[in-house]
Amino acid sequence: MPFYMLQGQYTAKAIKALVDKPQDRTGPAKKLFDATGVTMHHLFFCFGRDDVMVIVEAPNDEAVAASVLALGASGAFGGMMTTKLLTSAEAQAAMTKAHDAAKAYVPVTA
Repeated sequence: MPFYMLQGQYTAKAIKALVDKPQDRTGPAKKLFDATGVTMHHLFFCFGRDDVMVIVEAPNDEAVAASVLALGASGAFGGMMTTKLLTSAEAQAAMTKAHDAAKAYVPVTA
């Protein structure tokens, strides 16, 4: 099954709630992902642009999209980004296809 990296920024209201009442968000996140057929592997809080990053495994893009839509609809996030990840083996297979396809491509010339 494909892997995905989900990154998000909490709204100011959600950050205030976390500061006012510190809480582990792993359980609620896992329940949401389970409800859409997605397996959550890791949930991390982050420094930088994003506040949270999650690594999940899903049967398809639709299941991940459903998860992200549900998270967005919760009002706790002001922004989300989803990145589909490739294993090393998948990347190598893509490199092999690119190697073969490159032979058919004629680059732009002056």
